[in-house]
Amino acid sequence: MTPKTLSLIASITLLALIALCLAWEAILAPLRPGGSWMTLKVLPLMVALFGILRGKRYTYQWSSMMILLYLTEGVVRTNDPAPGNALALAEAVLSVIFFVVVVLYARNTAPSRLARASDNEA
Repeated sequence: MTPKTLSLIASITLLALIALCLAWEAILAPLRPGGSWMTLKVLPLMVALFGILRGKRYTYQWSSMMILLYLTEGVVRTNDPAPGNALALAEAVLSVIFFVVVVLYARNTAPSRLARASDNEA
């Protein structure tokens, strides 16, 4: 896949994860009735969003580690009562997709790979 395609998938997945986390903790299955402070968990995702949308390689690198926290939360909370368990599974799936895509993007846009590609074209 091209870096542009990977960037698009990463952006869509991250936006979906932000929407899921907000809806989950505010409306669909909050930990406390009426919503909870857990909605603040989207703040690191929002910080990453701006770098992902701009194609900043460094953001792809650090967000690949940060997303593992969301994967962990999704896996742990699959034992929640419905509908929380389905939402947790969706969070885990989106986290895995995002992780794979950002790792591939960071790998494909590495300066050493780009230099090698330009040497092969010359």
